[in-house]
Amino acid sequence: MTTSSPSRTPAAPARPPLLTGALTLRFVSMVGASASLFLLLSAVPLYARESGAGGDTAGLATGALMLATALGELGAPRLVARFGYRAALAAGLFLLGAPALVLTASGTMAWIVAVCFVRGLGFALTLVAGGALTASLIPAERRGEGLALVGVVGGVPNLVALPLGVWLGEHVGYGAVSVAAGALALVAIASVPGLPDRELIDGESVGVLAGLRTGALVRPGAVFAATAVAAGIVVTFVPLAVPSSMGAVATAALFVQPAVSTAGRWWAGRLGDRHGAARLVLPGLLLSAAGVLLTALIRTPVAVVGGVALFGAGFGIAQNATLTLMYARVSTASYGTVSALWNLAYDGGMGVGAVGFGMLADRTGYSSAFVLTAALMLLAVVPAVRDRSTRCP
Repeated sequence: MTTSSPSRTPAAPARPPLLTGALTLRFVSMVGASASLFLLLSAVPLYARESGAGGDTAGLATGALMLATALGELGAPRLVARFGYRAALAAGLFLLGAPALVLTASGTMAWIVAVCFVRGLGFALTLVAGGALTASLIPAERRGEGLALVGVVGGVPNLVALPLGVWLGEHVGYGAVSVAAGALALVAIASVPGLPDRELIDGESVGVLAGLRTGALVRPGAVFAATAVAAGIVVTFVPLAVPSSMGAVATAALFVQPAVSTAGRWWAGRLGDRHGAARLVLPGLLLSAAGVLLTALIRTPVAVVGGVALFGAGFGIAQNATLTLMYARVSTASYGTVSALWNLAYDGGMGVGAVGFGMLADRTGYSSAFVLTAALMLLAVVPAVRDRSTRCP
């Protein structure tokens, strides 16, 4: 008498690896660019004020950086298509790093703005070329988790460099901070030749202008832009808004905000892969607005730190959810366009926030300006609600 072997449940297919050699190498240039940017992001407005600029004009430095980044992102996809990922990424790292070496050669506002503008063009190339390359290295079925990992790696330099730049500027000098920021970007160029290039591009490409006419890309981009406006305000004006006696609170806030944002991106990525990223867009927006509203209590240390933490959580969720949605809705050939549009929302929003908030706060005071910002962010609820009912492919 023979017995049949017990039936076996088919094993679930193995998930493709997430952390490959190519992605690990890409992290080198990512960390270099991010650290270079954030080391000076909050330090430059303080350097400008120390050199004689007022609080409102000091915001022009961040505004110039983000304006140039936004303009560069419009043309970067064409450069990537013509020269490939590697050449565009290397050029971006050079333009980001070299001008930082001479930032403190002059203390005039015109010079500071010019240096920030050139760095912004370089940063645009690193974002578009590097972002598209990074997305191409992540398996589609693990996109949310992969982008969350990318957010963690990119968030660590933000976490460390943002408050460190302010502290070093005050204790060591802004010249040393500028040289360090420049060196970080320039050294990272050495990692670029080992990265893959054009062979990752597949499918029909959607241009930037066509992307701006595509609702499936514009809606999440608009929501993210609203949170990015607040991000530009937080990193530029929290150190200026809090009383001078609360300098330690400003440094702590600049540490807490990117730390919580990084955690938010990781949580949103893992949850979004399971239940859909579209469901997370609205909660991210509402948490961000609530955090900005709480930060309006600028004379209360707990409120300032708690407000930027709440904002950071919402901002991290919005970052991952919107980017995951946008990549899922195009082919790999259009990853450069998605990277450009998403980063255009990021950097354009930060630039508008930095410049607009400075002019607003000069007339209303910082507390009222934070309240008005939170109210204006709620205008993005409409596209957020529409995308909440749209399932990610």
